[in-house]
Amino acid sequence: MAQDQLTEEIIEKEKERETITTEQTNNNDWLAQTPEEALEPERPIVDPHHHLFIRRPNTEANYFVPKFFADIEASGHNIVSSVYIECSAMYRQDGPEAMRPVGEVEFANGQAAMAASGNYGPTRICAGIIGFANLRLGSAVGDVLDAQIAAGGGPSGRFKGIRFPGTWSADPAIRHGSNKPSENQFSEPTFREGFAELAPRNLVFEAWCYHTHIAHVTDLARAFPDTIFALNHFGGPIGTGPYAGKQDEVFEQWRKDMTDLAQCENVHAKLGGLQMEVNGYGWHERAQPPGSEELCQATERWHEHALDVFGIKRCMFESNFPVDKMSCSYGVLWNSFKRLTADYSGAEKAALFHDNASRVYQL
Repeated sequence: MAQDQLTEEIIEKEKERETITTEQTNNNDWLAQTPEEALEPERPIVDPHHHLFIRRPNTEANYFVPKFFADIEASGHNIVSSVYIECSAMYRQDGPEAMRPVGEVEFANGQAAMAASGNYGPTRICAGIIGFANLRLGSAVGDVLDAQIAAGGGPSGRFKGIRFPGTWSADPAIRHGSNKPSENQFSEPTFREGFAELAPRNLVFEAWCYHTHIAHVTDLARAFPDTIFALNHFGGPIGTGPYAGKQDEVFEQWRKDMTDLAQCENVHAKLGGLQMEVNGYGWHERAQPPGSEELCQATERWHEHALDVFGIKRCMFESNFPVDKMSCSYGVLWNSFKRLTADYSGAEKAALFHDNASRVYQL
């Protein structure tokens, strides 16, 4: 398939998925079929991975602080703060192209100010902000990072790092990053030149890839041991397209690659984000959404291996809302994590639900 044809197919798929995501962030009636009371409702939680965005202006197709807080409040869980993760939202419409992603940090910082007012409840939504910067600029990306730091309130402000997705696949049926990643993105010399600008600014790198590229993250982490990595969504095990019906095969390769990655002490693992369409569970296609016990059982082996190789001190639970809202409610999701850790000690639970995220993102 010609590259231009592949690109066109990817663009069309992305448009289709945006529509689906928009519809499924307003699916409260469907989710209400599986009500649950919060387990351990007093336990403090930092949610280290969520998004806020608008897909179609001047409509209800948005997910801002009021809607996120509504999900938090309905869940009954004690979410004390959260970390916003880039999703190509609210880029500037003018000025140098490289600087346009600074608009997303400005937007998230504004949402954080709304939350900090207390008018939407006690949760410090967007207490940490992860933006996007084009590392393909090489060392010139430093100016973008400095502008984002300033937009987040300065060196001690809310801006904590960037995400440059490496979600590449040869199959257009598999979702690609909006930044159009290449097959060997993390090893490209210019990309690494830009990557070197993170550590001097004490910025975190959010590593988002599919399971086919976990080894690429390992190589990058070894090359930059002074940069803190946060691996998103278990390293993205794919369960659709050519990987549909091959979960055991995918798990075995994933297990080996995660074991190698865990040897890099600068890498932390986010446990969550397995309820996306790409993971292949198909929860969103059911007449009734899953409960926390079913979610826990279905994803248990991924959690157990990640916790085994990374250890309690380098793992943190994440919601990936509202993306994972396509499959389950906020309350059900956090209940599934609490079921998984029912036999853990108080100190272990504190680390996984709160302390590790607070430390990594300097909240």
